[in-house]
Amino acid sequence: MTVPAYLLHMSATVLCAHGGQAQPTVTLPRVKLGGQAAVGQAAPYTVAGCSLVPPAPGPCVTAQWTTAATRVTSFGIPVLLQDSMSTCVPTGTPLQVVVVQTRVKGT
Repeated sequence: MTVPAYLLHMSATVLCAHGGQAQPTVTLPRVKLGGQAAVGQAAPYTVAGCSLVPPAPGPCVTAQWTTAATRVTSFGIPVLLQDSMSTCVPTGTPLQVVVVQTRVKGT
């Protein structure tokens, strides 16, 4: 049995492991959470302000979500949850969901 988690909306605070601000490239405007569009798994996030510098793999630039809701979708696209997993490119580190709306949960 899966534990319900809060759904992500476009203004959720999401950071890379190095403090960079992550933002969705596309939202799901037909699903509103507190008046803001929900976010789906299909679109990548962009990352700005990552503090990781070369010669490391470089700063986080984008991130793709690898897990999402299994029972909540919008037009067939799974919505993102607070505990969804992701991978940043080129570092391979995950995003961290720091602040999210706290009214709607899904699995």
